[in-house]
Amino acid sequence: MSEDHYLELSESPVTFEHASSVNNVFFDEANKQVFAVRSGGATGVVVKGPDDKSSVAFRMEDKGEVKCIKFSLGNKILAVQRTSKSVDFINFIPDYPHTEFSQECKTKNASVLGFCWTNWNEVVFVTDQGIEYYQVFPDKRSLKLLKSQSINVNWFQYCPETSVILLSSTVQGNVLQPLTFRNGTMSKMSKFEIELPVVPKPAKLSLSERDVTMATIYGQLYVMYLKHHSRSANSPSAEVVLYHLPREGQCKKAHVLKLNTTGKFALNVADNLVVVHHQSSQTSLIFDIKLKEPDCAVTHQPVLPARSIAPYRIPLSGPSVVPSQPPVLCQLYSSSWSVFQPDIIISASEGYLWYLEVRLPPTVHLLQDKGKLMDFLLRRRDCKRVILSVCQQILESAERGSLPVVATVFDKLNQVYKEYLEAEQSYSQAMESGARGGNAAQKRPIRTQAVIDQSDMYTHVLSAFTEKKDVCHKFTIAVLMEYIRSLNQCQITVQHYLYELVIKTLVQHELFYMLHQFLQYHVLSDSKPLACLLLSLESTYPPAHQLSLDMLKRLSTANDEIVEVLLSKQQVLGALRFIRSVGGHDNISARKFLDAALQTGDQMLFYTVFRSFQQRNQRLRGSPVFNPGEHCEEHVAHFKKLFGEQALMKPATV
Repeated sequence: MSEDHYLELSESPVTFEHASSVNNVFFDEANKQVFAVRSGGATGVVVKGPDDKSSVAFRMEDKGEVKCIKFSLGNKILAVQRTSKSVDFINFIPDYPHTEFSQECKTKNASVLGFCWTNWNEVVFVTDQGIEYYQVFPDKRSLKLLKSQSINVNWFQYCPETSVILLSSTVQGNVLQPLTFRNGTMSKMSKFEIELPVVPKPAKLSLSERDVTMATIYGQLYVMYLKHHSRSANSPSAEVVLYHLPREGQCKKAHVLKLNTTGKFALNVADNLVVVHHQSSQTSLIFDIKLKEPDCAVTHQPVLPARSIAPYRIPLSGPSVVPSQPPVLCQLYSSSWSVFQPDIIISASEGYLWYLEVRLPPTVHLLQDKGKLMDFLLRRRDCKRVILSVCQQILESAERGSLPVVATVFDKLNQVYKEYLEAEQSYSQAMESGARGGNAAQKRPIRTQAVIDQSDMYTHVLSAFTEKKDVCHKFTIAVLMEYIRSLNQCQITVQHYLYELVIKTLVQHELFYMLHQFLQYHVLSDSKPLACLLLSLESTYPPAHQLSLDMLKRLSTANDEIVEVLLSKQQVLGALRFIRSVGGHDNISARKFLDAALQTGDQMLFYTVFRSFQQRNQRLRGSPVFNPGEHCEEHVAHFKKLFGEQALMKPATV
């Protein structure tokens, strides 16, 4: 497969009987189901959906040609339109009567253009004179009119994801009235006008249903209009105009996608990208409405050069197939293809339903601007592996002059990381207040693949990068420090293992002066793990011992660690002085210090330490004697052996 194909058809398509063996093929966008209908005697219907649960086969009485057929949500009730006056219904709920029942449209002399299920038991008839909104009672085999709306209708579009129906009205068809349906209520949204291309008089254009579709992009509903000729005669290329359709407020023209060519087009939305298929060139373009052009926030050029969908091989099947026969290449961009929102392509002639998918790896070398590439990748669904791969590539091929590019990439990654951490913190606070009696209705933030945390960068990028022999060590350190700078700029606490990586890299290249400066000027933040690492470096770099102690002192919560460090260095008196300076002398273990003094072999040191604890005992308990719980019996015996019993402090007499 060519590396350039950034679009592909799903590997496991939904298969159905192709058009040559059935009378009609219908697609239901709400349930993502294909209906293959065969007439003759009785009408045979095979329904194929995205999974086995939504697939079903049945027969029904032949009452004429089927114009439209759809299940309600969950395959509970089947609706079939055979005439322009009524819609028939059949129960598929277990233990309910299976006989058909029918509903004529209420509006006199109206013709039913189609219908939409908005719930498992709610259906909307769209007629040429308006809307009829019904509730279905499967047990009574009847319908109740909930609401109706009169308006002259040319054609309609339905977006099942948002339960919005778009009606085309007026002679030119370019005044659009959206309506939304939810829980038995119908609401009118603000109507708006599509701006048609200017043509010489007396010719007049009308808005074609083929050139309009609705889709949700980045969680917002848009009406997409394929405008074949722009106003300017100097620029005859087609464009896609996106009108933002909010729940409340006016619909406004929000984006213009420049196609830079003319011809027959079809639109999909995949992974929040608008995909424009061009039949004559057999290529597709992708647009990201969140990638702004430098000079204009409305107009967008394609993100990448036009490329065809990746070749798709149809496996041969049937009794006459020889095992060695190779699969047949599917004819891409065929005139028999039908495109549905958001990402569905159907080939009725071949009996396939595919989902259009975006392949991210090929985009990496097609988009040279790494900042723009990162903006693009961070908004895609399965982006983590590709983003980490891009980071590796940038560092492997980088020169010192490319450090600003590295910085830009780090900043973009950490901004997304920061937003996720803030959302997590906000959620935790909401949960705490909810637990204290408040109402914690906030949803937990979803961690998308765009969240590249410090562990990801350390494991997959930075750790391996520091081990490369052919990279200038100064550049390696600059990259590590750039990542730390970016984290600090985003106010993200830097994990100690990143500082450790910096220190190990500096030591590996014997850059001790730089290490000393980084610590002295607190470029590397103080932490216990970091102090312990410095201690371990003492044999390589002796000043590391004092640097470690200084760091532990600054932490002020590491008194025990400092004592352990000093005792391990046989600096017993230094440890005693330190513990006194922080007011911890009364609570420390005498045995620990006496053991350390004993191990030095210095008798006078042992005497000093022993006498110090006797004095503590006298001050705290009125007696120099050690308590049994202190387990100092062997040390008392050793003291007597060295200095005689008369050297022991005597209890003070009153």
